[in-house]
Formats: sequence, structure tokens, C-alpha cells
Amino acid sequence: MNKRRFRFHSSNSCEQKISQSLERIGNRKTTTRRRWLGASLAGGFGLVAGGVFIRPSGAAAGYASPNERPGIAVVGFGGRGRALAKDAARFGPVVAVADADLGYAEQGRQFFEGKSAVYQDYRKILDRPDVDVVINATPDHWHTLINVAACKAEKDVYTEKPLTLTIDEGKLLCRVVKQTGRVVQVGTQQRSEAPFRLACELVRNGRVGKLHQVIVLLPFWTTKGGPFPGQPVPPELNWDLYQGQAPERPYHPMRTHFHFRWWFEYAGGIVTDWGQHHMDIAHWGMNVEHTGPREVEAQGYFPNHGQPDCFNNPDRFVARLSYPGPIDLLFLVARDDKYLASMAQGDITPQADAELFAGVPEEWKNEKRNGIMFIGDQGRVFVNRGGVFGKPVEALAEKPLPADAVRLEASDDHMANFFDSVKSRGKPISDVFVGHRTITACHLVNISMRLGRPIRWDPEQEKIIGDTEAESWLSRPQRPPYQLDRI
Repeated sequence: MNKRRFRFHSSNSCEQKISQSLERIGNRKTTTRRRWLGASLAGGFGLVAGGVFIRPSGAAAGYASPNERPGIAVVGFGGRGRALAKDAARFGPVVAVADADLGYAEQGRQFFEGKSAVYQDYRKILDRPDVDVVINATPDHWHTLINVAACKAEKDVYTEKPLTLTIDEGKLLCRVVKQTGRVVQVGTQQRSEAPFRLACELVRNGRVGKLHQVIVLLPFWTTKGGPFPGQPVPPELNWDLYQGQAPERPYHPMRTHFHFRWWFEYAGGIVTDWGQHHMDIAHWGMNVEHTGPREVEAQGYFPNHGQPDCFNNPDRFVARLSYPGPIDLLFLVARDDKYLASMAQGDITPQADAELFAGVPEEWKNEKRNGIMFIGDQGRVFVNRGGVFGKPVEALAEKPLPADAVRLEASDDHMANFFDSVKSRGKPISDVFVGHRTITACHLVNISMRLGRPIRWDPEQEKIIGDTEAESWLSRPQRPPYQLDRI
């Protein structure tokens, strides 16, 4: 690692405490109606201004008659599951909803006017012959088990990100998708938004010159909170099922629904939650979608300092990843208004903040926007959900990309792209093979952060080099009976 540009410090005693606590944590096929699957997509590609080809969206992914429309089941009907279910219902009936919290599943029935069957156990929907597509909007620790089971049950899957809880889960999922031939779309919907595609096409076509650095900035979400002592389990919640493969813990509502992501037992925190979104675009622009970094070094801050029954994922971090090229990638949280408010409340001291950001250029210490900045020797391009910015963008009016320019796959509707692929049996724009490589980079950041040392990675062999302890973090023990090898 280039220590002259970035300085990283060893873990302080607070981080050592949480590492010790986390070490304990770490220590049927069915007959389905498929007549419509072999049908080819109606129509071709449409040309829009600027010569960008776009895959047909909602209307083109429609089906000629109700009998051709795929049956959809939703697993996990929280906020994200509700939104995805509504989106997917454009293309077929939602015939079933499953949630470990039966109250949420019942909300799904009401949402679809009583037409959806309700289950607490997701496995029952996989046995239904009228379910062709599964929308997986569960917490992170359930993603892989459900995705693998759905593929083996001959269902296609739209899965929320982060794709996996561990790197080894991703390897397994990729093997299963290859073996079963199922269509699996990862919910990294920025791939279906024109500004992100344009930014990556500009970089791929040399409009920033030779790319040498990428900055990936995530929004800040505080994980200051707790302790959250055990409470009685609500009668509508199957708490054992909710915990799944994770270590058994006392129930508290702050371990469920939106807040699950701040617990290492169930998720990778902001590093994986938003990291899969923005790192996906960084990899797309860098043209490293099927490989990964060679070295990763990270430092994080845990605002609860390892106290029991508190959120135990970090809420701010700085990481540096080295890719062939050479390309340096700086990965960090933006010190936005929420971050500064957290500092004002004393969640982190000025000294700890200065230590965390030591060696980071002032420009990125002071950047409040989240997004991706591509920096070359002839210019730079910045993109986020607010748009795409930079002189290469402004220059397009007078110097558009030529007819023979590198063009990336285009989609203007992520869910429609998925259903197009279900019908055509083609590859979706956010397939699991790309998604696995993206989340692998994020998982390596978490591993480096928690071990307090650099990680050397072999992306061809998908192995950590020369560090047996770090290699053991590629998987986690899984609580019976929720092990993947039981599927």
C-alpha cells in the first residue's frame, strides 16, 4: 500500500474490544408453468437521443394474456419488499407473500386486496407450482439461502442487495445459478439509470484520459445506539426463523426490519448496504466487473465501542483498494451534514475523526456528496443519483461519442429488465456473477477493518493470500438447521 499518500493506524482498544466480541460471533424440484419462458421478446431495441440503445421497458416486458403472466411470490414484506412487490406486480400476479413476521405478511395480503396467500415460512411458497418468480427482500443473512433454494426449486429471482453475507456464499450462489440456469437479478438499480451508464461509458471511452483513481463516497448513517436488552417476542413473529443462520440472540425490535443492517450478525453495515450500489458503478466504469482488487486496507469507527447489546457495525470508515492498471480506489463515508451532526453530538471525538481520516486528501475529507468520482490524467467525471457532472459531460454537446464507441448494456427499468430476461432466458443487467464480485470487494473491506491489517486478494482464485486467520472470515458458522448445505 502507498503509505506516503494514505496513513492507516492500528485499531485502538475500543475497536479491539468489538473485534473480540465479534470473534465469538464468527467463532426439490417442482413442476412449474413455463410455456411463456421460451417466447422471444417482442420488438427490438429503441434508439434514443445521443445514440444510446435502450432495452424496452415495462410495456415491452408485458405478456399477451393473463395465462402467460408469471406468478410472483414475495419473501420479506418490509418497506423494500413492499416497493418491489408493487413494481413487480406490473408483470404478473403476486400470488403469495411470506415473512417471518406474520403481521407483515398479512399486510401483503391486504396490499394485494386479499388475493395473495400468506405464509410465515418461505419454503411453502417454493412448493407452489404457480410461483415462477421470487422477490427476495429479506435481511442480508437470509439472501443466499433463499436464493439458492429458489433456484433449485426452478424459480427465477429478483434479490435485494447486498447479494450475500459472506464471500463464500457468493461463490456457492454463482455455482448454483450456473447449474440451474435460473435468471437472478441483483437489486443494484443504478445500473438501470442513464446517468450512471453515461458516466461509465465516458470513462470506458477515454474521456477522462488514463484512469488512475476512483473515489467512492457513501452516505452516512449513524450506528450509535443501545443497549437494547431482550424483550418478549411478539406473537406474530417467529424469532427463531427470523434469526436463521445467525447466532441466537434475545429479541429486540431494533434487531429487525430496517435496523437489522447495523448488526454484524445479520449484515455488513453501510460498507455493504450502500457499498454494493456505488462499488458496482465504480467496477462498471473501471471495467473490472469479473475480477477484483489486489490489496485492501481499511479502518473503521465503532461508536458504541463494543458494548453488549448495542449496534456493532461501524458507521464511518476509510478504505483503500488497489486494482491493476494501476488504479487506486478510495472508499469512504462522506462527511455530510448527518456526519457533522453526529460529531456535534459527541458520537466521535475530533481526535478520533482526525485519526480516521488521516492521509485522506482535504478534497475528500470535505466532500458532502455521496457518489462515484472517476479521475484520469485528462479529466474527471462525478456521478450520483442527482446526475452526472464534469467537463467530459459538458463536452458531449460539441463532441458526442462516435458510432464505434464502447457502449454498455442499456436498461431504463430495472424490474422490467428482469422480467424481460425471465421471458427471453437472457442475462439480466445486474447478474449474480457481477454482483458477487462487487460485494466481494465490500466484504474484503469489512475483513480488513475488523482484523486491523491489510488484506492481499487473489481475484482469480478468490482467495486471501498469506493470512490464514483472514481466510477464515470468507465464511461464517451457520446455526442449525439453517445451513446452506442442508438445501
